[in-house]
Amino acid sequence: MALFRFPSEPQSRPLIRTPNLYLRAPSLDDYPAWAALRMESRAFLTPWEPSWNEDDLTRAAFRLRTKRAAREISTDEAYSLFVFDSQTEALLGGLTLGLIRRGVAQACTLGYWMGKPHAGKGHMTEAVRGALRFAFSELALHRVEAACLPNNEPSRRLLERVGFRHEGLARAYLKINGAWADHLLYAALSTDRLPGLIP
Repeated sequence: MALFRFPSEPQSRPLIRTPNLYLRAPSLDDYPAWAALRMESRAFLTPWEPSWNEDDLTRAAFRLRTKRAAREISTDEAYSLFVFDSQTEALLGGLTLGLIRRGVAQACTLGYWMGKPHAGKGHMTEAVRGALRFAFSELALHRVEAACLPNNEPSRRLLERVGFRHEGLARAYLKINGAWADHLLYAALSTDRLPGLIP
């Protein structure tokens, strides 16, 4: 798996490459594809995400999203990335390494979403493996945490497939689809032997 970071290049350059995908920060040119994919996938994503704002899919809201992503990458606070198919250039979904804590923690939180037409095809498994490589080798983090709803079987299987370990249950952890919901807590460490990652 190849992994490249271009700190001196525009944020539209890929931060992560995998055999079939690349991940990069969103740019304003991504708006039409992003808005179309999110709208097409709305019913599919609603049970697993926070409630959408009324203006969530507007160009103005997307502009703010891209500015925030660029700022957070420049300050090493978070890496909000879009996932693209390397062959077709199609936008497939998104992935974030967020809430980065340095100092004695050296940890972050992983979140992700996949558009409905692309779900269940192994794309997010590959993207998460690439993100873990990036987090551990490029960002020098020690711990990547993730959480999912107990009834989100696809997400649970994905995390376990790439080597995350279940660590517990957090009560009323996140407000999802308008209601506080319990979440299963997972983590992967830089010292773990993760399947599919080169040591």
